[in-house]
Amino acid sequence: MTEKEARKIVESFDEGKNLTEEDVFMFTEAMDFLIDKNHDPHDMMYLGGYYYEIKRFDLALKYYEMAASFDYDPAYECLGYIWYYGRTGQRDFKKAFEYFSKLMDKGDFVATYKVADMYRNGYYVEKDQAKYEQMIEELYPKVKNLNNVFDPVPEVFTRLAKIRTSQGREEDAVDLYLYAKDFLAQRIKYNAFFGNLNIMKWLIDDLYKLIEFDEDFFDFFDLYYLLKTPHRITFIYDDKEQQLESVQEGDECSICFNGKWFHGRDDFFKEASIGNTKLTAIYQNLYGFEVM
Repeated sequence: MTEKEARKIVESFDEGKNLTEEDVFMFTEAMDFLIDKNHDPHDMMYLGGYYYEIKRFDLALKYYEMAASFDYDPAYECLGYIWYYGRTGQRDFKKAFEYFSKLMDKGDFVATYKVADMYRNGYYVEKDQAKYEQMIEELYPKVKNLNNVFDPVPEVFTRLAKIRTSQGREEDAVDLYLYAKDFLAQRIKYNAFFGNLNIMKWLIDDLYKLIEFDEDFFDFFDLYYLLKTPHRITFIYDDKEQQLESVQEGDECSICFNGKWFHGRDDFFKEASIGNTKLTAIYQNLYGFEVM
């Protein structure tokens, strides 16, 4: 394999499509070739990120630590997440706090709200709700005008929305949730990473605690609300009707989309597709949603 061939394989790897085992094998082989050849921490992070997304956290940790050995800032953020959530089976809040604090001191917004979370939860540091709220309030004006879909706007907005709800400022909270929802939907279009989908799920759950759901006017991501309980839903894509049904099984609903079954909301939003294209990648082209 040459470097040019490896780059071509990587560039053609599209996670918005249904991938074969051979696609994945060729991608990982190409990435390992590039890492061995160039020792570029960006490549290490890219492969680590792929493994993180498919929940192979042991391999993600390997490549993140490899990138961190080159003093690469994005690696510190990802290592903070691994230790904060105990992705490999063991939480280490001391390590998480140290990684996040190092980046926060450089002005990193993501690391800042994660350090704030640690004060809210009392992880490694003493619990301090006032400090948490102050840090989020100070972050808001710094991120509110950012427009790159990968900027941490939804993360900050949803945290501030919860603060506004606790203050009795529910209209402000709703506005924050709605803005975050639209911003996050655009991000998910390009990266249906389970972390982004979880944020959307929690956002929708919290939003519809504050406002009434309108069954006559809703969109694709509002299905997070409907699919919690049994429903039959239709919508249109490319002038063809699509059939969706949620059926109660135990504590949650299984979901059938055009004859294919999914274990629940998480599985549906991660995997559901029309042809080889994930629904999350074409959400803007889905319309005519109707509860039957």
